[in-house]
Amino acid sequence: QVQLVESGGGLVQAGGSLRLSCAASGRTFNTYHMGWFRQAPGKEREFVATISWSVGITDYADSVKGRFTISRDNAKNTVYLQMNSLKPEDTAIYYCAAARPLGTRGPIVAGNYNYWGQGTQVTVSS
Repeated sequence: QVQLVESGGGLVQAGGSLRLSCAASGRTFNTYHMGWFRQAPGKEREFVATISWSVGITDYADSVKGRFTISRDNAKNTVYLQMNSLKPEDTAIYYCAAARPLGTRGPIVAGNYNYWGQGTQVTVSS
């Protein structure tokens, strides 16, 4: 069982930056792929970024490439999402998720994740 708690959300102006954190419980954190998803009002949950459990292979949604960076600190059981050059369309609830390592890369489909956090709100004003 893995419990995930996100933090770091808030209100920021367009062009600004935020850093989200996701703290995980459990001693096996470093054996899970980790991912970030987001859900805007009236829209489906969408993939943002993922990082693999072993060598830290990362993948990003096209909409955030070059602006967002996912990283993990296994010693702290924490995964991060650094968000730069934020846009109003980045406004959403951001969720952290953990997936059992079936494969070398983290999944980009929400259904392949086993554990989810409660989410943190990110609001970008224009």
